[in-house]
Amino acid sequence: MTVDELQWYVVLAETEHMTEAAARLNVAQPTLSRALARLERRLGTPLFDRVHRRLRLNRYGEILLEHARRCLAELSVASDRIASLLDPDRGTVRLAFLHSVATWLVPELLRRYREGAPEVRFELRQAAGHEMLADLRAGHVDLAVSGPRPEGGDIGWQPLFREQLCLVVPERHALAGRGRCGLAAAAREPFVALRRGFGMREISDELCSAAGFTPAIAFESTEIPSMEGLVAAGLGVAVAPLPRAHRSTPGVAYLPLTDAGAHRVIGLAWPLDRPVPPVAERFAEFVRSRRWS
Repeated sequence: MTVDELQWYVVLAETEHMTEAAARLNVAQPTLSRALARLERRLGTPLFDRVHRRLRLNRYGEILLEHARRCLAELSVASDRIASLLDPDRGTVRLAFLHSVATWLVPELLRRYREGAPEVRFELRQAAGHEMLADLRAGHVDLAVSGPRPEGGDIGWQPLFREQLCLVVPERHALAGRGRCGLAAAAREPFVALRRGFGMREISDELCSAAGFTPAIAFESTEIPSMEGLVAAGLGVAVAPLPRAHRSTPGVAYLPLTDAGAHRVIGLAWPLDRPVPPVAERFAEFVRSRRWS
């Protein structure tokens, strides 16, 4: 049963007149008559009583008319919702991002973008890098602010800024007075780290390996602020990005690492195997065209 057949049926049921309905629909009367016959065969019953060459909607036809109107109304609502989502000036952007950029980058870029596009809505999701990429591949989000660069040829990615990585130690730690240090200086320390699968954990493990040791992981966390809080409590040291002034954790010292590769690149990711909705593509162009540091 096609949408056209349902629309034709509603008009025919409202007019109860084949010629009038055909004229209103701008279709040939034989075409409308054949469509009605197909519909009745599919349902296994006449929908109209034929009285002196006139049509009278019967009780079966009334049931179909009720549901056909409801179905067409739902289709209209769905069409309007889809059009709204696709409208680059009024649609919805589904954006995923790392926990570590939730307090400064995401609020700032949304604020700036909505100055020029106040009716665009955002569905936001904080997640670990591997979770965001899984959502991106599955179509659950349109864009992701992630790091490091994702592997595979199905994800597009553009770097936005680079973060210096630090050794985070308790403020009374023996290393706290240093301005900078190499990661090898903490080789014998217990480490607080993010769980495996997090991009920051992968970078930290690679830096430790390059420095010639395997870190002894004392505690694992799912967020950088929680990890730094454990360091402040004296439970170990950690590798984390150099914080912005408003995000630093009390009770710790941040020592920029002198090791090669001691940085994290944050970028914007999008799927390459399907079109990005126009509203999301316009937002992506806004993000890609600006400097974020």
